[in-house]
Amino acid sequence: MYEPNAKDVMMLRNKTGLPMMACKAALIEATGDLEKAEEILRKQLKGKMESRTDRVAGEGRVSISIGNGAASIIEFRAETDFTAKNEKFVAAAQKMADDVLNASAAGPVAESPAIKALVEDLKISTGENCSYARGVKLTAAAGESFGFYIHHDGKTGVLIKASGSVSQETLKQIGMHVTAAVPRPQGITADDIPASIVDKERAFRIAQAMESGKPKEIAEKMVEGGMKKFFAEIALMEQPFVVDPTKTVKDIVGSSGKILQFLRWQVGEQV
Repeated sequence: MYEPNAKDVMMLRNKTGLPMMACKAALIEATGDLEKAEEILRKQLKGKMESRTDRVAGEGRVSISIGNGAASIIEFRAETDFTAKNEKFVAAAQKMADDVLNASAAGPVAESPAIKALVEDLKISTGENCSYARGVKLTAAAGESFGFYIHHDGKTGVLIKASGSVSQETLKQIGMHVTAAVPRPQGITADDIPASIVDKERAFRIAQAMESGKPKEIAEKMVEGGMKKFFAEIALMEQPFVVDPTKTVKDIVGSSGKILQFLRWQVGEQV
């Protein structure tokens, strides 16, 4: 029977991240052919991975890529924080962001063959149900630029598109603000806040006023002042800047710049 040498076993282990005995058995079956042994392991373990896809992948990483007048943001999930912090996982997440950046069109980007290969490789090497959760590509027109911020744990990322004179450092600081701000900004200005959020808050305030004995017509007029305060709390440009609460985000951006769009993604927020 063929007996693989320690060097080949170690080489296969380093490439796949799998246990030594599993690598040795695959090499024996492949009679020393490293590529064939790796394929044997992939076929064996892929079946096991597919039977584990019901596990919740609640950990992971958000990665961002910027270049050539475009930007991308992706979410790559894993089962454990240990795997999400693995260098190979972090590198794969960045490669996914680069792949999405090179997509042919802006908007949501589905899992490409290259991304699928990265996912399968991590599934096998980590033994976890890793998955490409989502990805989006944005494009910029002349005079527009992108900035970003990734939180230190990699679980939250903010991608910002701006126009005019806004430095990369300022955009990074605004990204930090969007990550940390409570309440979380729901739009750039009051006009950008989704109607569903506005309608829900207005209905709640009207109901409160009516419970205190006010007629509906009076209650509807009363809540408008409170709604203006509500808009100021959740519209990005009106929020006190987390680094210096004596200023608003609008003050930080300045009169020569404008925030056009921001995406705040957090691992696991979408099922």
